[in-house]
Amino acid sequence: MNINATLFGQAIAFFMFVVFCMKYVWPPIMQAIEERQKKIADGLAAAERAAKDLNLAQANASDQLKEAKRAATEIIEQANKRKAQILDQAREEANAERDNILHQGQAELEAERNRARDELRKQVATLAVIGAEKILERSIDANAHKDILDKITAEL
Repeated sequence: MNINATLFGQAIAFFMFVVFCMKYVWPPIMQAIEERQKKIADGLAAAERAAKDLNLAQANASDQLKEAKRAATEIIEQANKRKAQILDQAREEANAERDNILHQGQAELEAERNRARDELRKQVATLAVIGAEKILERSIDANAHKDILDKITAEL
């Protein structure tokens, strides 16, 4: 055999191998590579969209947090106003009740003072009658001289 014929045979076999590979092996490999490239491109696009969505969600969360803080502050202010109103109302009611109790106490005190004066007047009148009895050495009828006793009581 000749080296040239061997080389020529090998060249023909290699050429047939290349044609076979180009026809049957290369297309599925290229298709797999293209699918992989497409998946990678889709993954990168999805990652970019996710990053944009994350930024948007963070901005929305920040806005919602600010709104929630504002609403909480407003609610606290309303609660403080309501507390102040309740305290003022309770103070007013307590003052009114205190004034009412003071007026009642003063009225009771005045009534008790008047009762004590009346009782004292009656006792003084009785003592005056007893003193007059002893002075006159005779008995004075209290029912008969009631108008005189009432007049003395009124003067005292």
